[in-house]
Amino acid sequence: MSGTEPLRGDLTDSDPEDTEELTQMVCLESDLKDGQMMEVEVGHHAVLLTRCEGKFSALTNQCTHYGAPLSQGILSGNKVRCPWHGSCFNAQTGDLEEFPGMDCLPCHKVKIQNSKVYVSVNRKNIWQQKRLRSMGAAVPGVSHTVLLLGGGAASLICAETLRQENFGGRIIMVSREELLPYDKTRLSKVMNVESSTILLRGEEFFHQYNIEVWLQKEAMSLDTDKKTLTFDNGSVQSYDQMLISTGCRAKGLDVPGIKLDNIKMLETPEDARQIHAVSLGRNVVLVGTSFVGMEVASYMIDKASSITVIGSSALPYQNTLGREVGKITLMMLSEKNVRFFMNDSVIEVKGADGKVKEVVLKSGKVIPTDVLIVGIGSLPNSEFLKGSKIQMNSKNFVPVDKNMRTNVPDVFCAGDLTSFPLAIAKNRPVSIGHWQMAQAQGRIAALNMLGKPAELRAVPFYWTVLLGKTIRYAGYGEGYTEIIMKGNVQDYKFLALYIKNDEVIAAVGLDFDPAVSAVAERLFSGKVISKKEAQSDDLSWLQLS
Repeated sequence: MSGTEPLRGDLTDSDPEDTEELTQMVCLESDLKDGQMMEVEVGHHAVLLTRCEGKFSALTNQCTHYGAPLSQGILSGNKVRCPWHGSCFNAQTGDLEEFPGMDCLPCHKVKIQNSKVYVSVNRKNIWQQKRLRSMGAAVPGVSHTVLLLGGGAASLICAETLRQENFGGRIIMVSREELLPYDKTRLSKVMNVESSTILLRGEEFFHQYNIEVWLQKEAMSLDTDKKTLTFDNGSVQSYDQMLISTGCRAKGLDVPGIKLDNIKMLETPEDARQIHAVSLGRNVVLVGTSFVGMEVASYMIDKASSITVIGSSALPYQNTLGREVGKITLMMLSEKNVRFFMNDSVIEVKGADGKVKEVVLKSGKVIPTDVLIVGIGSLPNSEFLKGSKIQMNSKNFVPVDKNMRTNVPDVFCAGDLTSFPLAIAKNRPVSIGHWQMAQAQGRIAALNMLGKPAELRAVPFYWTVLLGKTIRYAGYGEGYTEIIMKGNVQDYKFLALYIKNDEVIAAVGLDFDPAVSAVAERLFSGKVISKKEAQSDDLSWLQLS
């Protein structure tokens, strides 16, 4: 049972002497069967009511990530999975169990009386939609130092997990950026962004839990025998344990004229603001049909005077998501006058007065260009590891095991820089630059640092926004041999199921919630989704609302 209309009942104060609580009869006991959930309302506040193993629980209904209604998600065992981005919460405690959300859900009291279900909420906290998991701080005299190299999602979650597990030593997070950790997924979606609005945690958070943050500092070399790291300013820091999560950087375009002004790459909030500012009313050319490139094209539609996309394949995302999803992306943006030159590439950039003026394509076409945005992939930030004992693969990514351990004791690696065994791909080593995966890896690294064995089991979950519509992706589709489509691509409402060896290995959905979360949950649980099941017209297993 998953209701979009919340149930309402009479309001009462739970106790004449206790006016801090507001109690409401929300439904009959028989209204909710085991394994079901629904949205109810208490004092104009949306509450998620679940029934698992006979026990009723009440939580805030908004996901702590972007506020999705959890009642429209997936309830599996004691776990609620968000319909939008796959965050998971314990249905009884509200504790976060899977990223990209970072905070837990507030819990409310439930009681059953005369076959009626009552929920009590605290008046003071009625609008509180997030709950921080209990965290410790540094303990005087504990000198054990964990050095977190990189200021992204993996490092932040590693630091938080260490404090949640009552690690009392020193935590130092080092970032070459100017900002505290921020939500990088927003940069290509809301480009004229104020940095303060995308910070994942405020400065006071780091002070309160004794997490030192060193900004604008870059690692130059690592000595794992001495357990020291040398920085660009010549300073040296020793460590007892280290997490390397320096991520990747945008790959540059290697053609004549690339040093001209108004050639941009999107890596930081400052880059995003600059791209926004210089693109207003101008001819914008994007090289590359990555997710980020398509999001930037979508963002620019009502801002630039013209938008042109140059792609090396026949369709956007063709190698990752296949022709069907590529076609709809091309169609959506083309309808908004975005021009595409596919199966082509830039061979020269020409300028005037030091600024880009036009780009020359391999096909011979010349395109007027005021702003050139390059999004042709990324390179690992691992140069500083050369000469160290840390093993790297042929592409300069760092291989780790399921515990996020490198080949050197006490050195862990997480995030975009890693090559890691993916559970749902039979532990094949992969490199996946997903935000949610970096968070999951940061947590696993922290637990293993503390001697609490934990293995990475997360299912990759990704989303991209085009023209206000969100395309969601779960699983790992590489090597798929067939795509089974549900819904209608032309109506911008579809689900694509990727098949390999007669099993579903990934799913992409547009306006088909919570289907992608349902697939993610099945993949996570290890239950095979057969090709036959995927082909069937019976979609009850997707729990569509």
